[in-house]
Amino acid sequence: MAAADTVAAFDLVTYACADHIAVVTLNRPERRNALNYAAYDQLEQCLRFASADPAARCVVVTGADPAFCSGDDVMEIMAGPKAFSRAPAQPVVRHQITPAALAALECEKPMIAAVNGAAVGWGMELALYADIRIASEKAKFAELFIKRGLVCDVGGFYRLPAIVGPAKAAELLFTGDVIDAAEALHIGLVSDVTAHDVLMARAMVLAGRIAANPPLALRHMKEGLRRTAYGDPREIGAWAIATIRALMQTEDHKEGVAAFMEKREPVFRGS
Repeated sequence: MAAADTVAAFDLVTYACADHIAVVTLNRPERRNALNYAAYDQLEQCLRFASADPAARCVVVTGADPAFCSGDDVMEIMAGPKAFSRAPAQPVVRHQITPAALAALECEKPMIAAVNGAAVGWGMELALYADIRIASEKAKFAELFIKRGLVCDVGGFYRLPAIVGPAKAAELLFTGDVIDAAEALHIGLVSDVTAHDVLMARAMVLAGRIAANPPLALRHMKEGLRRTAYGDPREIGAWAIATIRALMQTEDHKEGVAAFMEKREPVFRGS
């Protein structure tokens, strides 16, 4: 990279900026880029860094192959020793809205999600926070929260209905079904599907076209879209986090996690 380029010192989520394009990459490929507490914290920091970086005019979010983001790290977040206590100091729940979600929603730069594989659970939420989503032919999407006895984060409630319509959003949220890239394109969840090996090149070309425009006008254009298409996410974010806290104490949530860990079908009892 040239001397003027920006590289932030993170490891689980990496940040680099060149030619006015910031690239934020989830970097836990051995865990399919699942987010543990440290990765959530680094993702928040990278997104805040991108928003404040004077060199960045557009942000591309992606994952290290083979996945975009497989959601929460079940071993560390849902099945670990702190799974059901959720101490306030932990990054996922320390505010009324997930900090990484708020960082994405408050990012002042246009954001593209280059979805190179599975984007499920909170991984789909992250894709929803982007302004534009383009997908590899290998991409998969799912709001899996219902399968764990939980509700989605603010993305599923706040962004998904506006993007695909209320009925399709309800179907995806109520079933937890996995859809492929072709279906995602059909319902308008993504705007483009491309061959896997050219996904990042396509994303960077699009980002370059955006970054070539005047930075102040871009920021105001994004703010205008946020105001008219989505509104304020904080109230629904506070409700979602409070509901997640309560549902994490239920037997159905514990059964959903146990079934996932044991690779079997769950048996939910409504308790």
